[in-house]
Amino acid sequence: MNFKIKNISLKQPAKVAILFVLMGVLNSCYSFSQGGALKDEKTIQINEFPNNAPLVNPALSQQFSTDIQNRFLQRTTLKGTKENPDILIEGEITDYTITPTTISSTTQNNPSGGVIQQAQNKLMITVKVHYENKVNVEASFDRTYTDEAVFNSNLSQSDIESQQVKVVTERIINKIFNDIVANW
Repeated sequence: MNFKIKNISLKQPAKVAILFVLMGVLNSCYSFSQGGALKDEKTIQINEFPNNAPLVNPALSQQFSTDIQNRFLQRTTLKGTKENPDILIEGEITDYTITPTTISSTTQNNPSGGVIQQAQNKLMITVKVHYENKVNVEASFDRTYTDEAVFNSNLSQSDIESQQVKVVTERIINKIFNDIVANW
């Protein structure tokens, strides 16, 4: 065999073995763990977050619930359960608004000689969260998380729901995850 990996011939078994050992050591140095706040917790239950906002995005509840479940199940060693979990996360989406905010300084020349200024809108989502930790009861909390995104007003409703909602919910999930797992 004359395969080469970065000028190392497989005929040199000692060098290849050292390379694989180093790769294994480096790989074990960087990995996701449960973080500093979660030590003895093994199971988690994340209930669906119903959308109780006055303006309802029909896909928001399901998407937010799936995204937060995926975040905790993929980035921690916690296992999902429906019976007697160590950690319970539940809540509701309480606000979903799109409001005009400003006229930007970006201008365009109109073919008829005038100047057009572009307007911007703001999407804001608010989520109430109940976090219950049965192993470390003092860590439990009830909090409200809000985030927003500003975007050009020329975006369609489907663009807002597919792009901007994703940005805002990702930020909210990051805050929730950090408050629970990293305890920042």
